[in-house]
Amino acid sequence: MKNLVDHLSQYASYHRDPRNIASHFVGIPLIVLAVTILLSRPGWDVAGMWLSPAMLAAAASVWFYLRLDLRFGLVMGLLLGLCLWVGQVLAMQSTALWLGSGLVAFVLGWIIQFVGHYYEGRKPAFVDDISGLIIGPLFVVAEAAFMLGLCPALKQAVERNAGPVAGRSL
Repeated sequence: MKNLVDHLSQYASYHRDPRNIASHFVGIPLIVLAVTILLSRPGWDVAGMWLSPAMLAAAASVWFYLRLDLRFGLVMGLLLGLCLWVGQVLAMQSTALWLGSGLVAFVLGWIIQFVGHYYEGRKPAFVDDISGLIIGPLFVVAEAAFMLGLCPALKQAVERNAGPVAGRSL
């Protein structure tokens, strides 16, 4: 199994332009929120608790993130928990509001992603490796940590493997 540095380095190699990284700070959260919204309405009543595909996907994702790194896994769990809350609130609304919110966020998120990759001059990472779809949100959290001066050893390891962000030195 790849470790945290391996996953982030592979994903980062497709994201070295700061405009592309910036687009991911908007596009990826929109896509994650959209998927959570869209998967929050269908489900099953299990012992008085609504079990939706969104909850199952979030639980599996958090398990994956926790296995890579406890700190990042906890942050991702918190963020996915917020997405689940929003998704559940919207799932209880009219079909038009629930479906419209999810679809608009999904389409807008992908448009923003593809604009970022236009600047990068490179296709999205998931085209070559489907695991990029689960690593993308983690990449955004890691980049936020790097911008805050956190996890300098991880940042150095990723940049050693993927190269520095354009305009940023090792």
